Amino acid sequence: MPTLAFSSQLINLCAALLLLLSFAMLSQRRVLTLVDLFAMQGGTLFVSIIVVAWSTGQPHLYYSAALTLILKVILLPLILHRLIRRLGAQWESETLLNTPITMLAGLLLVIFAFTLAQPISQLANTVARGTLGIALAVVMLAFLMMITRRKAVTQVIGFLAMENGLFFAATSATYGMPMVVELGVALDVLVSMVILGIFFFHIREQFDSLDLHNMESLKED
Repeated sequence: MPTLAFSSQLINLCAALLLLLSFAMLSQRRVLTLVDLFAMQGGTLFVSIIVVAWSTGQPHLYYSAALTLILKVILLPLILHRLIRRLGAQWESETLLNTPITMLAGLLLVIFAFTLAQPISQLANTVARGTLGIALAVVMLAFLMMITRRKAVTQVIGFLAMENGLFFAATSATYGMPMVVELGVALDVLVSMVILGIFFFHIREQFDSLDLHNMESLKED
């Protein structure tokens, strides 16, 4: 059907944008820009869910799209921006590896993700079965960003980006999870942000910095 073919192209375009934004987040050092890239990633995810809902006639996906728009495009970026400004954390994020090595590691992870997802994608019969490899790559790139950053805030953004990849896989490859599960995940993410915000302030009060290397020094004392 032409409609399904057009929808598949749109979803593949969204998947490609998600992957490019993941690489942009991996190479970005300014924390506020990282939050903006996360919001753009959420907007791309929102568009992909709308396309899947329109092409497959799955009405519950529209609720998922609305949840994504409210939580990941509007609410969480606003919370992160306010938290970063209150903490005075607009500095550049230090990385454990330099940018070229990090990007090379990210490229290897993408190749691994596509190799791992290829047998599973061939068994799928959904309109966006080819995006499973990209979704897995987005998750792996977000995890790489978490382990190569030294600041607590950037690691939280990496965790949220990882959840974006998992959500994209759930909505594009399997046409979504039950609505109760999606609401539970959204609530968990929101509560986690509140708890982590309190945790950041405690770190700042104790160490006058959000560098996790300062916490590791306690093991040596």
